[in-house]
Amino acid sequence: MKNRFTTNFFKLSILAVVLFTASCNKDNDTPVAVVLETKTVSNLAAPQTGAQGQLAGGAFTKFSFSENAIVTNDNWDIAFRGTTIIVNGGTLIGLADEPARKGTGAVSIVSGTLGAITTIPAAGTFAQDGAKTYAFPTSGDNAWYDYNSTTHIISAKAGKVFVVKTHNGKYAKFEILSYYKDAPATPDANSVSRNFTFKFVYQGSNTTNF
Repeated sequence: MKNRFTTNFFKLSILAVVLFTASCNKDNDTPVAVVLETKTVSNLAAPQTGAQGQLAGGAFTKFSFSENAIVTNDNWDIAFRGTTIIVNGGTLIGLADEPARKGTGAVSIVSGTLGAITTIPAAGTFAQDGAKTYAFPTSGDNAWYDYNSTTHIISAKAGKVFVVKTHNGKYAKFEILSYYKDAPATPDANSVSRNFTFKFVYQGSNTTNF
C-alpha cells in the first residue's frame, strides 16, 4: 500500500513538473516576426493592339501578388496593357477590352524606395479606377514612367513606390524597374517594349506594416 502511494505520488509530481514547464514555456512564447520576401517579376508581357494614335485594345495581363503569377480569373490585383496599369477596384475607366472590377483594390503612390516604405499609407491616400479616371496616373508626377519624345524610350521613374490594396483587402508594395525585355540598363530602339520587370513585397497578414 505504501509502495503504491509512493509510486502514485511520484507520478503526480512528474506530471506537475511537466505541466508547470509547459505553462512557463507557453507564457514565455513571443510572436515570431515574419520576414517578408522581396520578389522580382521579369518580362511580364503586356501586349496591346492598335498603332500609334489609334485606340488601344486587347486583353489586359492580370497579376496576383499572393500567387506571384499571371491569372485569368477575377482574383487579380493589378493588370497591364502597354503602358497602362489598372487596379481591381472601383469601376470601369472606359477602355476597350477592359476587365470588370470584382475586387476592393486601390493604390497609393509614395515617393521613396521599396525598402524604406515600412508602413501602409493612410486610407485617404488610396485611389481606385473610375470613369475616365486612372488610379495609376498616365501622366504627371505620379505617372510610373517618363517618355522621351526624341528617342521614344519609356523609362520607369525612380523613387516611385506603389502600395496596392489587393482585390481581397491585403497589401503589396511594388516598384517598376523596366518596360523592356530583359531590363536593359540603357534601352534603345531595338529593345523589345511592353515587358515589365518589377519588384514587390506582399503582406498577407492583417497588419499595417511591411
